[in-house]
Amino acid sequence: MQLAAALVVLLAVSANGLRVKRQDAEATEDEAVQAICLGKGPGEWFRLNAGSASCNVVVQCTSAGLQQIKCPHGLAFDLNKQACDWKDTVSDCDQTQRPKLVLPRINTDEPLCATQDELACGDSTCIARSLFCDGKPDCADSSDENICDAESDPNRAPPCDPAQCQLPSCFCSETGNQIPGNLTPEQVPQMIMITFNGAINNNNIDLFDDLFSPSRLNPNGCPMKGTFFVSHKYTNYTAVQDLHNRGHEIGVFSITQNDTANYWTNASTEEWAREMAGQRYIIEQFAGIADNSVVGMRTPYLRVGGNNQFSMMDDQTFLYDSTITAPLGDLPIWPYTLLNKMPHPCHGNAQKCPTRAFPVWEMVMNELDRREDPRIDDNLPGCAQVDSCSNILNGEQFYNFLNHNFDRHYLTNRAPLSLNFHSAWLKKGDFLDYLLRWIEDIQISVTDVYFVTMTQVIEWMQEPLDVQQTKTFASWLTKCDESTGFECTKPGGSNCALHTDGVAGTFNMQTCKRCPPNFPWLNDPSGKGYF
Repeated sequence: MQLAAALVVLLAVSANGLRVKRQDAEATEDEAVQAICLGKGPGEWFRLNAGSASCNVVVQCTSAGLQQIKCPHGLAFDLNKQACDWKDTVSDCDQTQRPKLVLPRINTDEPLCATQDELACGDSTCIARSLFCDGKPDCADSSDENICDAESDPNRAPPCDPAQCQLPSCFCSETGNQIPGNLTPEQVPQMIMITFNGAINNNNIDLFDDLFSPSRLNPNGCPMKGTFFVSHKYTNYTAVQDLHNRGHEIGVFSITQNDTANYWTNASTEEWAREMAGQRYIIEQFAGIADNSVVGMRTPYLRVGGNNQFSMMDDQTFLYDSTITAPLGDLPIWPYTLLNKMPHPCHGNAQKCPTRAFPVWEMVMNELDRREDPRIDDNLPGCAQVDSCSNILNGEQFYNFLNHNFDRHYLTNRAPLSLNFHSAWLKKGDFLDYLLRWIEDIQISVTDVYFVTMTQVIEWMQEPLDVQQTKTFASWLTKCDESTGFECTKPGGSNCALHTDGVAGTFNMQTCKRCPPNFPWLNDPSGKGYF
């Protein structure tokens, strides 16, 4: 995550990187700056001196000369990320600038390759166009992977064309703000998605029971539903089975929850499949989910995995992702398909958003407005997860925060509002009490608000209906009645104490199925000792 830099000042420097004396007749200050800036990209931050002592100070070339920033105490500047970060995570203090990448020779006066299906590497060698930006270096100089942003990727997704991109399989708009079905805001039911990330176990089961009480009903008479992105370790799969049986949506949050950010950013398609398709297999096997309803995923730490992630999702038939964040703006963004170019910037420090076209829905995470009074407060950065809004310190502030963000959606284009939590945060203080109070107030005072799952939002977008028609929307009525329970194949369930190769310790896993020989893991999701 990008951290704030210190204030900007102007520097006077010499051609050798230090100071220049104005009386030096052989080199003026302007000439020195020009020499230093030679070959530097526009907006690029770099160091005048390498070493840990100057790792927090960088400069940038501007029309007014050199501008300097100094990272706050405890931080250093990461040249690769082009941002201040915690000092122990920065590994390039011994460098003065980002390594220069070899670029392919795509835009030349005369074509270098025999056909349009080929493009030239930096050394003029021709390879298939389809190999560019596929996550694997195919040029000897790796230049085919060095121009892979949404504007430069030769295989990038096309811009939105409503004539070609039509529901139910495709939805796009140039700004991302357009309502499906050409409905007016007043015709649109306000959909609210309450989601949780992480393990489901005895630490949060009671919270979910309180929050999703059968007495809290949507306008169609159905109990409100939520979406749970489930990680593997410490999860009680008997509880997952119960939530699914009651009509809630179960999604995937990975097997390992690897806490290295670059792991998710740079993971291969195969690594993504082991993490996400593997976790889906574990959920289906040990939570007894056999209706192919586990179709969504979210990535730990909201790290987007670029084309590799979404290529895996296409291969493994995932319906949607809910990881990409849209920056706080005047209007919230509606979910969209990735068959066209994303309608907003790739938001977040060093994120790798997809550039190619994929038949996957993006349940975009609109940043939430954390200002206590948006009418008068200064702008503050938004937050995608409620618990990352660090200025919410008590229940009353939380209640006001929920009202502000509800109004931002309900009073504009009624894009679905996503409230994303880790359960541990909601259990602090009186946050849960105020959330329940807010839900009850909304359900009493507003008659066209539905608390639904992410898949239910997609179902509505594929068949947009006005407020009145939504009350009898068949897809939302299929899981309307709360089930009273389910039968365990083993009475009381199984409490399995298991081990797995390569991971130290014993893991307890609760399931209504038979205990496997081993703890399910990346290369052994069945727990039977083989992939």
